[in-house]
Amino acid sequence: MARYDYRCSACGNVFEVEHGMTEHPAVACPACGGMADKVFSASGIKFEGSGFYNTDQRNGGSVTPATSAPEPSSSGCACENCPHA
Repeated sequence: MARYDYRCSACGNVFEVEHGMTEHPAVACPACGGMADKVFSASGIKFEGSGFYNTDQRNGGSVTPATSAPEPSSSGCACENCPHA
């Protein structure tokens, strides 16, 4: 069960109602009995600090250098799709 905020369209009272996520009940205001609508608000999650943006790893940092292709083995192959690999 989740808790949702509802606002009465008649008196403006804001209150919580607990119901399942898939339920869409008709909700009446506990103060005046008027019909209420679900209030949508911003999430309580706030991303701060480094590591949340694609620009955080630019200009050095913990980026590892790319590795080169494997050296050819004694059989002359580079071990890409090689049966002995």
